[in-house]
Amino acid sequence: MTMNLRATQSPFKTRPLAAADLDLVVEVDAVAFGRPRRQYFERRLAAALREPALHVQIGIEDRGTLAGFVLGRKLEGEFGRLEPALRLEVIGVDTSERAHGIGAMLLEALEAEAAKRGIGELRTQAPWRDHVMLRFLDHHGFSLGRNQVIDCAVEAGAFGPAAEKAFAAPERANHASELDYSAPQANDYEQMGRDVADVRTLARGDLADMARIDRKLVGRDRSSYLAHQFDEALLDSAIRISLTARAEGSVAGFLMANVDRGDFGRTAPVAVIDTIGVDPEFAGRGLGRAMLSQLMLNLAALRVERVETVVSRSNFDVLSFFYKAGFEPSERLAFVKTLA
Repeated sequence: MTMNLRATQSPFKTRPLAAADLDLVVEVDAVAFGRPRRQYFERRLAAALREPALHVQIGIEDRGTLAGFVLGRKLEGEFGRLEPALRLEVIGVDTSERAHGIGAMLLEALEAEAAKRGIGELRTQAPWRDHVMLRFLDHHGFSLGRNQVIDCAVEAGAFGPAAEKAFAAPERANHASELDYSAPQANDYEQMGRDVADVRTLARGDLADMARIDRKLVGRDRSSYLAHQFDEALLDSAIRISLTARAEGSVAGFLMANVDRGDFGRTAPVAVIDTIGVDPEFAGRGLGRAMLSQLMLNLAALRVERVETVVSRSNFDVLSFFYKAGFEPSERLAFVKTLA
């Protein structure tokens, strides 16, 4: 029998991250990005403790000292998904430990955890100018995803605070997509985006209506995903900015979003729209535009400068909606790795 002497003598040990690792995680990350992001990591740790089934947080020790870490989150229904994936959010290695293959070990550990959970895909994003990260992803089997990251400056958007201008009613219907905003409607007059519906902050009693609308749009029950998003919106209002639109006394549309303060190496807050849906019975009333208009106002008040979402490259109706609202292709690229 031949023993792998290198493996048996390896000083590296993989383990789950613990609360006691927070200071070292922040320190390692600050060296890489030039500024500490303690608040971001505190929130990620709290979220993992609250919902461990949705988070993967792994560290690697070198002789008892944290040498690197990786954070992942399970994607359930974000961006119209119907199958789960694991999102690689942050990966960091102590500068003194580089060239030891720690990044590869962390990625292997993340993939192993995904396999345990029955998840067949890893997803992530990276700026096209981050050549180091792009090389890392390429070397480890990632490829460009079929989704497109699009974003918009809050002040520059068609429904942004600076614009405050009228919009025309949508021109055609599309009931096949989760993000359904429109149906034919006469343009007899112009209206502000927020004037066509009663748009409110998400409230505890809204979940059942959201699940009902979502079932109509996607043809299956995603109550578990919506419940997780709903709980996060209510438990951590500092980073969730979710809304509902009411018509005829009931919830007729909803928008789930969060303020991302660190995923994929970001150092400035960016709002991310995860899910938006309008009851087909209320299509053509501009509810999607009303929610987006209110979202832009809320983001401006929070001093969040950009908002983004992810859309399939083949979903031309949804892309058209966002492009008309001022969105455009982001400098961030979406990557995917299919696991064996």
